[in-house]
Amino acid sequence: MKKVLILTAGYGEGHNSAARALQAAFNEYPDVSAELVDLFALRAPRLNEISRRGYLKLINTAPTVWSTLYRWLDRSPRAPAMFRTLASHRRLLAEIIRAKNPTALVSTYPVYGWLLNRLRADGMKFCPHYTVITDAITINSLWYRTPAAAWFVTDHDSAAYLRQQAVPADRVHVSGFPVALAFADRPAHLVPPSPGSAPRILFMINSARGPALRIVRELLKQPGWRLTITAGRDEAFRNELQLLAAGAPAQAEVLGWTDRIPQLLMTHHVVISKAGGATTQESINALCPMLISQIVPGQEEGNYELLRRHEAGALATTPEEIVTTLQRAFADDATLWRRWRANLERLARPSAAREIAARVLSPAACAFAQPAGSRAAVVQSGLS
Repeated sequence: MKKVLILTAGYGEGHNSAARALQAAFNEYPDVSAELVDLFALRAPRLNEISRRGYLKLINTAPTVWSTLYRWLDRSPRAPAMFRTLASHRRLLAEIIRAKNPTALVSTYPVYGWLLNRLRADGMKFCPHYTVITDAITINSLWYRTPAAAWFVTDHDSAAYLRQQAVPADRVHVSGFPVALAFADRPAHLVPPSPGSAPRILFMINSARGPALRIVRELLKQPGWRLTITAGRDEAFRNELQLLAAGAPAQAEVLGWTDRIPQLLMTHHVVISKAGGATTQESINALCPMLISQIVPGQEEGNYELLRRHEAGALATTPEEIVTTLQRAFADDATLWRRWRANLERLARPSAAREIAARVLSPAACAFAQPAGSRAAVVQSGLS
């Protein structure tokens, strides 16, 4: 039985979403067992929860501060020195690798590359490590400044960017973002919405309550529209939204937390949400054009840029802009919406998780057993 360790972290849903999809893809092989490892949750679960919540609060309430920090992490040669504080995490990672003896390590969070590089520098020998980059286009250098056997990226523009940074071209693979296998295995009964039917709009709320309520009020004013609103785990907020929707011109269903996101995306014309990595890529692979209502500076800028370059969605940050953009999308026999959807068909790669698993497990992967770094890579990370 081959063992694959998938290294992830809870700082942003994209890392965990990609990791879960990869685990499912690897576990389709009868002779492979894939296991998720969140080193940060294992080493210090309470501290991990505090820091994770602090990260989410920072990006949502102080985006300018986060933008400054993100760009410092990207550009400063001193940024990796922060990882010196993770010596105990590094020792735990070494223990896990020795105990599990994996065939391959696959990471969806950039810090792991630095920890593994330090272990190699200390003389530890282990299997190849592959990096799955969950950002698009605006890729922080922490993803590629340390070596890997290969890097998997979401799209050709992202691959071109890595090659410009002197990452070895033969180690960069355009796989797509590893979304849930449900997108590749779309059931026949999940019929995509037709252009001429009543607009079906999915609003995935992941912003502050005030802005979300303003958007909902504007959407509910539109007769003939069918809305699905996901409110997350906040039951009080869900009840408030249900009261708001009662008797409104638009028909609305308000959901709490749900595991039906793939199904919802595949059966709605448009999704409204912030430009998170997982949400953006899931909308692409569901062929559901996205209206981006919020962009967190840094990693989310590239997600919007990907949609903009391929004309596969739009940015609309106010309730009025959102409604106006939707009206324009469905006007003239949904001409704009049809164009968005056709462009998504060219961009989507719903089998990305399986493609990555196949490459990692292929005999050819043995040729990449030794890690490679770019000319700009910091091979000696300075961790001690």
